[in-house]
Amino acid sequence: MGGNLIRFDWAMKRLLRNKSNYVVLEGFLSTLLGEDLRICRFLESEANQEYASDKFNRADILVEDTEGKLLIIEVQNNRELDYFHRMLYGVSKTISEYINLGDDYDKVRKVYSINIVYFDLGQGKDYVYHGKTEFRGVHDKNDILRLSARQREIFVGKDAGDVFPEYYVLKVNDFDKVAKTPLDEWIKFLKTGEIDSTATAKGLPEARERLRVDSLPDKEKRAYYRDMEALRYQRSVIKTGWYEGREEGRAEGLKEGRAEGRAEGRVEGKFEIARNMKAMGMPIDVIARCTNLGEDEIVAL
Repeated sequence: MGGNLIRFDWAMKRLLRNKSNYVVLEGFLSTLLGEDLRICRFLESEANQEYASDKFNRADILVEDTEGKLLIIEVQNNRELDYFHRMLYGVSKTISEYINLGDDYDKVRKVYSINIVYFDLGQGKDYVYHGKTEFRGVHDKNDILRLSARQREIFVGKDAGDVFPEYYVLKVNDFDKVAKTPLDEWIKFLKTGEIDSTATAKGLPEARERLRVDSLPDKEKRAYYRDMEALRYQRSVIKTGWYEGREEGRAEGLKEGRAEGRAEGRVEGKFEIARNMKAMGMPIDVIARCTNLGEDEIVAL
C-alpha cells in the first residue's frame, strides 16, 4: 500500500489545499501541536509568490485552536545550508504580511514555523525538535518573565515568550524507530510514504484513502512520477556533489595550508551539481534554489 501513496510534500502543494482534504493536514498539525486545530483557509498560494525560492513547498495557513484564537502556521520543505536563516526569514515575512498598516501590535498573529526537512540540518540525536523564546533572569536563571494578569486576559499564554513564534523541525530521515505514538506514525509516513494498516493517528486514515496515486488523473499522475524521479536524481547529485566538493576543498586546503582551498572546493562542487542538473533538463530556477548559484551563472555553464 505504501508505494501507492502520494508523498506528503507533493500532496501539500497540489491536493491538501482543497477544502475537502483539509482533514488530512488538520490531523497532522493537531498531532504535532497536541491540540485540535481547524483550518480556516490557505492565506497564499505558490502562484502569487514573488520569488522562486518562496514557491517551494511553503504554505501559509490560517487555523483556529480550541480557544478560537487565530494562528498562522507555516509548513516548509527545502534543502539549504542556511535553512535556519530561511526559517527566521519566513516567520518575519509572515508576521509583517499579515498585520495591516496602522493596526495595533496586539494584532500580530502567533506564528508556528513547521519545517519538514529531508536532509541533515544541524547536529542532534532526536528527529523532532521544538524551539520557543524564553526570557530568563540574568541573575536568577529560574526567574522566567511572565505576562501580567491583564496581559493574560488579552493574550493566550502565561509567559512573555508565549507571544513569540515557535519552531518545529522534523528531521524525518533520522526516524528509524517502530512507530508507537501518533506523532511517530506521521513521521513514518512523511519519511516512507507508507501508512500501516494499524495506524490511527488523526488524519492518517483519511490520508490512506485520499492520497492514492492511482486516484490521480493521468496528467497529474505523470507529473507526480516525473517530480519524484527528479527529486531522487536531485538528492543523488547533491549528495555526490557536496561530498566531492568538500573533499577537493579539504585536500587543497591541506596542501596550500589555506582555508581558501576548502571554500573553492565547495564552490566547484556547486558548479558540478549545476552542470549535472542542467544536463538533465531541470529548470534554471530549481537549479539555482538547490545550489544557491545565480541564474546567470547557471545559464553560462
